[in-house]
Formats: sequence, C-alpha cells, structure tokens
Amino acid sequence: MGNVTIRNLDDDVIERLRNRARHHHRSLEAELRDIVTNAVRPVDIGAFKAAAADIRTRTARRTQTNSTLLIREDRDR
Repeated sequence: MGNVTIRNLDDDVIERLRNRARHHHRSLEAELRDIVTNAVRPVDIGAFKAAAADIRTRTARRTQTNSTLLIREDRDR
C-alpha cells in the first residue's frame, strides 16, 4: 500500500477533520482513509436511480418550491 502526504492544510480544516473522526469513533488517519476511499468509489447508477425514485414517490403530494426562488432569497439575505 502507498502513502500520501497532504501539505499546507489550514488548521481549521484539520480541527474539523479531527472532530469528524471523533464523532465516528476512529482516528484521524482512519477518517481520512474513509473520506478518500468514498470519494473515488464507483457510483452504482441503479442504486442511485432507485433512491431517486423512492424520494419522488415519498414527496409526490408535497408542493415543491422552485429552487431559483430559494437561491434568490438566500442571495438577497
């Protein structure tokens, strides 16, 4: 297995990563390994489409807000 060194990370980023690792009850190294592994994991298109269909089914009767309006409202704040 190879090793990777990441230089010049902001202290704030490192602290947030440590907090995330603590939340998941693992070391910082294990947390980083999980983050990197998940970032390059192939996407299961079938599972993605099934999840999207499930969300559409569960939210079919709900009124949806136009995302453009939400973005505009956020920017105006």
